Amino acid sequence: MSLMERAAYLQGLADGLDLDWETKENRLMRALLDLVSEMAASIGDLEETAREVDGELDEIAEELISIEQEIGMDFGCDDDACDCECDCEDGYTYEVVCPTCGDHIEIDESLLEVGAINCPNCNEELEFELDGDDECDCGCCHGE
Repeated sequence: MSLMERAAYLQGLADGLDLDWETKENRLMRALLDLVSEMAASIGDLEETAREVDGELDEIAEELISIEQEIGMDFGCDDDACDCECDCEDGYTYEVVCPTCGDHIEIDESLLEVGAINCPNCNEELEFELDGDDECDCGCCHGE
């Protein structure tokens, strides 16, 4: 049963009780029932908008994939002369997620060599190990 249906059901129950809507308690109940109905309608509108946006995002994602296939997959560079716009020439960056607060932190190789940093959000000590996988993950060159 949808929220709108449930709100209408509650309204029907209240109407079926043949209550005196002039008492303080029943005026409060009527106001709450009206509020529930308005909230159910608003939530229904938001859900519909979310479905529309989701559909539009799917279309955008498909279009981006098409564009990547047309232009992105044809680019390539060899290991000796990388002229792409990635930062693989400047060193690698890594994204770390703090297990305590969930903050996403980007670190570079110099911090990785230190072995540990404190999370800038919660100050939890984060330790790192270099696993030897030094390949670029930019998708255009060295890390393919």
